[in-house]
Amino acid sequence: MSLELYNTTRREIPQKKLEAVIERVIEREGSTVKSVVAVYCGDRLIHRINREFLGHDYPTDTITFRYNCGKDVEGEFYVSLDMVAENARRFRTDFKSELFRVTIHSALHLTGYDDSSDDAKASMKEKEDCYLAQLSFQ
Repeated sequence: MSLELYNTTRREIPQKKLEAVIERVIEREGSTVKSVVAVYCGDRLIHRINREFLGHDYPTDTITFRYNCGKDVEGEFYVSLDMVAENARRFRTDFKSELFRVTIHSALHLTGYDDSSDDAKASMKEKEDCYLAQLSFQ
């Protein structure tokens, strides 16, 4: 098992708790962490990744690359802390709650969920809310 978490920004994040949440989501979804890299970055890096790999010329909150097709999860995801802060303001929530929501969203993508339709988005949102409700933010 290999879970690596990197923070390329100056903003402090609860690294150990994020690692635990990623592992928990993947395991609760019936999968195991084989090799996962989580990168917390700023808008510049995620914008570049979005443009180069997905053809979208704008920053986004998260981009996930899933490499496995079975239950042993292999992949990487990027989370823009700038977008997390912007989302928190827009959705009137705190930064930490939004950070965990986006991280949970990324972990769900690693287990095979997608959000390409309204029904799929609703299903993922329901899962995110369920996992968020299980967290304590002390």
